[in-house]
Amino acid sequence: MDEASNPKKQKSSLNISLLIVVGLVGVLTLVILLGAVLGGIWLDNTYNTKPTFTIILIIASIPVSLVVMFVVVRSAAKRITAQLKSEPSKPKEEVADLGREKDA
Repeated sequence: MDEASNPKKQKSSLNISLLIVVGLVGVLTLVILLGAVLGGIWLDNTYNTKPTFTIILIIASIPVSLVVMFVVVRSAAKRITAQLKSEPSKPKEEVADLGREKDA
């Protein structure tokens, strides 16, 4: 029975890993954007140039967040792929035997 639940565990593990990556990308994007807004407001108050620095930093944060997103997703994909390759897969004979046991 443990062998039959292994694909379910593997799929569940993959889904959890993908969910973590999506959450991490969302949080990093939010942190970058929030940093750009707060930094822009601080620079605008310091140099008395109300919307200029805020707008520039918000626009500059878009490609920065895209690059960070790309790097995070790419490294996570490498780790997930390596994890999936390292787990032993069942030979076809064992899978066929499991199907026969369920029918009997």
